[in-house]
Amino acid sequence: MAPATATAKASSVGRIVWLLFISIMVPAVNVGVHGLIFWFFRDSPLHPITNALLAVAWGAAGVYSIFWSLNWVVEQYPDVWKRRILPFIYVGPAVLLLGWLLVIPTVRTLYLSFFDASSQTFVGLANYAAVFTDRLLATALRNNLLWVFFGTTLCVCLGLLIAILADRSSFERLAKTIVFMPMAISYVAAGVIWKFVYYYTPEERQIGLLNAIVKAFGGEPQAWLTMVQPWNNLFLIVILVWMQTGFAMVFFSAAIKNVPDDILEAARVDGAGELRIFFQIIIPYISGTILSVTTTIIVFTLKIFDVVMVMTGGQYGTEVVATQFYRQLFMYQNAGYGSTLAIVLLIAVTPVIWFNLRQFRREGGF
Repeated sequence: MAPATATAKASSVGRIVWLLFISIMVPAVNVGVHGLIFWFFRDSPLHPITNALLAVAWGAAGVYSIFWSLNWVVEQYPDVWKRRILPFIYVGPAVLLLGWLLVIPTVRTLYLSFFDASSQTFVGLANYAAVFTDRLLATALRNNLLWVFFGTTLCVCLGLLIAILADRSSFERLAKTIVFMPMAISYVAAGVIWKFVYYYTPEERQIGLLNAIVKAFGGEPQAWLTMVQPWNNLFLIVILVWMQTGFAMVFFSAAIKNVPDDILEAARVDGAGELRIFFQIIIPYISGTILSVTTTIIVFTLKIFDVVMVMTGGQYGTEVVATQFYRQLFMYQNAGYGSTLAIVLLIAVTPVIWFNLRQFRREGGF
């Protein structure tokens, strides 16, 4: 038995050595080969179109080869370890990419927020003290609150109303398509479209749609985007409502269709009117969806940037935190103050995201 035991131990040691060898060499070969391919494409003498097509093909084939080779390595492990390691093979690259693109920049931004404009001199919490005593930031925070309250409320209410009405209409698909169409447009493109809607030219023929309508009914054209606060901010919020109502409507429509028909029929048999059914049955049943949609739109409004930058550039009292951050960091080259504003925005968004994730977990989303 002793020779057999020694042979088994030697085989076990050889197996471990083999597993360690392939666990190191396969990832190393992947990194080396794909690194060389990357350097080739970066300095390639090929025609740009040919280079781009080959790069796309390499990207698809390269990702497949990496996952296949790593999966093969894991398949060599015993079943107990295979079940433990395999999920990390598929999730690991995404986690590393998110860490590289999100976590590292966030940590670096936090680090820069403790330095001066040139990122050379440590100033501690001086930037944070300056941020919360800055009059412009107070205006930006006030405007963000307007976006959060009016933008979110209107998107959720209109989305819910349209979902209910469209669900009972014979033109449901057409109505939902029309309402959802603005979601296919970027915020920048929407800003350009609505800039023409609000366009104002003093004492000349009005080419702006809204002023043309006002003038056609005998009214006086207005410079809508330079009006007294908070009107110009409200006119900007209309753009968010136009774009995000379709988002809310889609989720509400799906949730409403999942309300059991037997509950609704039982309520009607008991003499409940449609309004009572809506508020006492449908709303409580889809309350989880309402909370999720509301928190998601709140995040959109807290981060709003594109519409304000395209429409007014933050002028006329329409500044928000994101435009202040952009202006300080990229226009005034104040890395410390700009990074501080970015961290303030992150702190404002984080509780809403945390609440949203907790809500998803409660509903079994993940």
